[in-house]
Amino acid sequence: MALPNLSGPRHAPANGAAPQSLVILLHGIGADGNDLIGLAPHWARLLPDTEFVSPHAPYRYDVAPQGRQWFSIRDFSPEMLLAGVRETAPILNQFIDEQLARTGLSDDRLALVGFSQGAMMALFVALRRTQLMTGVIGYSGRMVGMETTADEVKSRPPVLLIHGASDDLIPADAMLETAQNLALSAIGAQWHICSNLGHGIDQAGLEIGGRFLRDCFTGMA
Repeated sequence: MALPNLSGPRHAPANGAAPQSLVILLHGIGADGNDLIGLAPHWARLLPDTEFVSPHAPYRYDVAPQGRQWFSIRDFSPEMLLAGVRETAPILNQFIDEQLARTGLSDDRLALVGFSQGAMMALFVALRRTQLMTGVIGYSGRMVGMETTADEVKSRPPVLLIHGASDDLIPADAMLETAQNLALSAIGAQWHICSNLGHGIDQAGLEIGGRFLRDCFTGMA
């Protein structure tokens, strides 16, 4: 059976030239690709030769009349979250491969940035791709399938985790647990907690994320 084809908005490199690096932005549940493409202008100054792509998740949000989801969270048990991520991972991997082929780039010029459910997808897929990508940022998310990661990890990209201290949807403790579990797989993760922030991305998180991506693409991360 053919996998669903993803599509979504793109933001061309600010310098007007062909892209030398690629950032794929993975939105949270109930949103779509138009949500995170708004990050691109904030990072364009630091990453003038980078193209940003923000695909719409493959499925309609199943608890509201609008929005998209990477997988259902009607059942939030660890087993069902892992099943959902595992089912959608091939769809995201296909999209990544298509975008790399389109731009003529390779994984070492690719970064994934995910928010909430998108961060779950980014972490799961990045660690299981055969080729090492340049970096991963997870905003307000957590790692799914912690019990399987050590056995399944194939590459260890630099990881940055950013979370709001007042997040009442996915608590900041989940970020710390993710960092600890990444360490068990010999993956060092930088992390930052944004004070007075709920489930979202603030200016401080944007700036930290932009510098991290710049350092990844220049080999400084």
